[in-house]
Amino acid sequence: MTRKLIGIGVLALLAGSAAMVRPASAQGGFTATILDIGPTVGLGGIGSASLAIGGRLEKGIRTLPNMGNGILGIQASFDYYSYGITGYDYRYIPIGATANYHFVLENTPKFDPFLGLGLGYSILSCDFRGTGQDFCPNSGIYFIGRAGARYYFQERMAAYADVGAGAATVNVGLMFRLQ
Repeated sequence: MTRKLIGIGVLALLAGSAAMVRPASAQGGFTATILDIGPTVGLGGIGSASLAIGGRLEKGIRTLPNMGNGILGIQASFDYYSYGITGYDYRYIPIGATANYHFVLENTPKFDPFLGLGLGYSILSCDFRGTGQDFCPNSGIYFIGRAGARYYFQERMAAYADVGAGAATVNVGLMFRLQ
């Protein structure tokens, strides 16, 4: 319950931040030519999982002049987490792709809030130890709704956070600009 409340609070904070921004091309932050990659750690996992490890890769695609000059980015995500409950051990690998719309604050080009939608595929493996029926769920496709932000504290490095579908309630990490 506490994890859900934290996740809802962070999502509300990011959504509120996104509502107060004017879309524009990010000067010094995320642009239509960027390619960045970085590791993430997920906090507040699904089930009994406590941590998820993963990564994000995003490419700026183009400026969207008909949508307030925001920037379209395509992001790939990969995570891994595991947990066990009586008689079962679960291992999840969610892989996703999202189209992200990037905003910029009027006087804060280093801050890059974004909202994204996409699809993912969760690869699940399950070990059943015991007697009786084996109730391991199947791998499958899932919908992704994501809100997040980067803060570029150096030209080629940014702090990163997102909330939404995947392996954890909140993912934090570092992004490194490749282009």
